[in-house]
Amino acid sequence: MSTCHSVENATTIDPRTAERTVLVALAGQPNVGKSTLFNLLTGLNQHVGNWPGKTVERKEGTFTFNGTTYRLVDLPGTYSLTANSAEEVIAREFIIRERPDVVVALVDAATLERSLYLVAELLPLPAPVVVALNMMDVARQEGMRIEPEVLEAALGVPVVPMVATRNIGAWELMEMVDRVAHGEVSYEPRFPQIRADHREVLGEIEGLIAGYVPDPYPQEWVALKLLEGDREVTRMMQGGMPPEQWEAVHEVLRAHDDALVAVASGRYEWIGRMVRAAVTRPRVGQISRTERLDRWATHPFWGLVILASILGLVFWLTYAVGTPLQDLLDTYVVGALADLARAGLSGGPEWLAGLVADGVIGGAGAMLTFLPILVVFFAVMGMLEDTGYLARAAYVMDGFMHLMGLHGKSFLPLFLGFGCNVPAVLGARVIESRRARLLTILLAPLIPCTARMAVIAFLAPAFFGSAATLVSWGMVLLALAVLALSGVVINKAAFRGQRAAFIMELPLYHLPNWRTIGLLVWQRSVAFVRKAGTLILAVSVVVWVLSTLPGGSVDTSFLAQIGRWLEPVGRLVGLDWRLMVALLTSFIAKENAIATLGVLFGAGEGAGLAETLAATFPPSAALAFLTVQMLFIPCVATVGVVRQETGSWWWTLFDVGFLLVVSLVAGVVVYQLARLGGL
Repeated sequence: MSTCHSVENATTIDPRTAERTVLVALAGQPNVGKSTLFNLLTGLNQHVGNWPGKTVERKEGTFTFNGTTYRLVDLPGTYSLTANSAEEVIAREFIIRERPDVVVALVDAATLERSLYLVAELLPLPAPVVVALNMMDVARQEGMRIEPEVLEAALGVPVVPMVATRNIGAWELMEMVDRVAHGEVSYEPRFPQIRADHREVLGEIEGLIAGYVPDPYPQEWVALKLLEGDREVTRMMQGGMPPEQWEAVHEVLRAHDDALVAVASGRYEWIGRMVRAAVTRPRVGQISRTERLDRWATHPFWGLVILASILGLVFWLTYAVGTPLQDLLDTYVVGALADLARAGLSGGPEWLAGLVADGVIGGAGAMLTFLPILVVFFAVMGMLEDTGYLARAAYVMDGFMHLMGLHGKSFLPLFLGFGCNVPAVLGARVIESRRARLLTILLAPLIPCTARMAVIAFLAPAFFGSAATLVSWGMVLLALAVLALSGVVINKAAFRGQRAAFIMELPLYHLPNWRTIGLLVWQRSVAFVRKAGTLILAVSVVVWVLSTLPGGSVDTSFLAQIGRWLEPVGRLVGLDWRLMVALLTSFIAKENAIATLGVLFGAGEGAGLAETLAATFPPSAALAFLTVQMLFIPCVATVGVVRQETGSWWWTLFDVGFLLVVSLVAGVVVYQLARLGGL
């Protein structure tokens, strides 16, 4: 089966099932190949959104097989079905409430013991399970021999071996799913049992909750989750039972507070039996390819050297390829369209030409020029993740990131922020923990991007001459120091110092799947254009209107009036209204600060402006302006993707307000210290 179409054409359509839609849920732990299989089956017939009320990504697609339309829902990757995260709750609630016709449990053949833990939790749920034994090629490379027929007999459920990256076994998997969905396969799963010394306790709990378990939850499953101490199930049962009846349940649970160990032990014993029956391991002492590579990749010193080299290559590739394309788009697409609009509207009102050329095309163009950088970034990050290296990078950086209230996976998105804060915010998607992902997004705008550095590179020599290099590096170090301090403050204030449990999984190395990477790049690029683009366009038009009305001149515009209103605040930092307006217009693009100063001071963006600024403002005010500019609220594109990725205006406005306060406070401190130093 090379594509979904070949599946459809390879079979005979049965008119009896032609109108039926079968719901299939795709479950699995992270890094088992779920995205590869999902993309293989659905192709472009898929859409990506968020689960209702959650920021967790939801992927759903359709395909046909044997004349039946299948709706495939890709459940969030999760290690278990205990309510420790939103992903785990979403996965189990979907299976229990939606009752899919089939659940495909994708497992990694090379790490079968770990993968089977999720299967152990899926089997008691009210939906038939088909086990897809993926990455059989990787298991063979690691010296393992797995017998799918033996594993199937031991589990009591269908098992299909496959290599999703090479399109091996996908047709057989869908054939089995089709047979199970239509009741053509005997389904008699062998569930794991709780440890023998707690089976009577489980029966006692089940008897106490009988008649109180709400539909559609299975009674035995609820009893088991109560013994595990599951928060969501405990809250549900406590609220749905009479107080005296719940107290009886609570007494039993309190008397057996070690029941969680008994439940887990039963599952691990069951997994051990499955693996012993079906898996032959390599001889003792044989070193696998992954182990050989990890001796270097996870080494305390050489791991950092390798990471620095790879990230240097990523950084160079992203901007060596992306930046020239960005410039070409800006010049030959955005600029050409703007000139064409001005020429086409030359006979009409001047304000209309300005609105279309500068407000609409300029605003949308600012967003579109990010696409080359984003495409390269997503492709490189997807490749690193698909090969298994991204987990190693997070591992070697984990200790450093903990100093900022984050963990290792936050390092890569933040690193890309040196080029552009937009891919830094979007790159936070690789972080599974909601808290860590949100904190990374909030901190990403503090990374000095190339646009901020362009402003520093122009103004520092004008104000400080031969000391410009020292001042520029000082600004970068100040931004990083503020980032580290802000991470500690926000983590303690907003998240009460919480640290999400960081399960560091090191998957086996394998070749990337280019189809999966290509679809990932396409989906995320389209999402950026569709969601962030509308917001950027709207804000760009608003700012253009404020900078034009009422008289058509920036100097007399509403924006200038706002700048004069803010001048009392600016005086604390040593800034007049013109510098305040330059800060405000940098909200669209950081480079706008230079263009605005050129307009306001009646000079070009060359030596004339630099000389004028140096003669107008003392070094203390210049240093304060550079400080505020380095820490000021991010550009509208970054704000747009912060809103997109957090799914919350509250967090977006909090981030903007926090950065506004931090930048102004830092500017005041630097200004006053510089004045005391005689600058």
